[in-house]
Amino acid sequence: MRMLNLQRYLKRLQCKRISAYFLPGDVMLLAIGVLGVFYLFQLLWSTEHATKVQIRLADKIYATYSLKLQREVHVPGKLGDTVINIANGKARFAQSPCQGQYCVHQAWLSLAGQAAICLPNQVSLELLGENKPYDSLNY
Repeated sequence: MRMLNLQRYLKRLQCKRISAYFLPGDVMLLAIGVLGVFYLFQLLWSTEHATKVQIRLADKIYATYSLKLQREVHVPGKLGDTVINIANGKARFAQSPCQGQYCVHQAWLSLAGQAAICLPNQVSLELLGENKPYDSLNY
């Protein structure tokens, strides 16, 4: 009997502690905040697939291609020719004369706003979609 009364007392004590910290308005405000964060995440950080790839050579736009057609683009850079593959709605650096080959080791890019850069050869590619995605530079 005493154990049963002790359990009831502890349950009542726990309920009082929670209700002492949170009022109904607090819970509602917390729920609205969480829903707002999920909504803004979906709105601002969407994963839109790209439709075009824009290739830059130094500070000028070299070419813009559709991602629908499969092709291999040779771009004459500062150090030599860079080869960019475009296939199945994706793009990547296939070959580059640079020493580190960091640009070649990047994965296929497929989402709008993604970019890959070969700094020594001054060649970059950026995937473009219907809408410009949000990033910290847009702020």
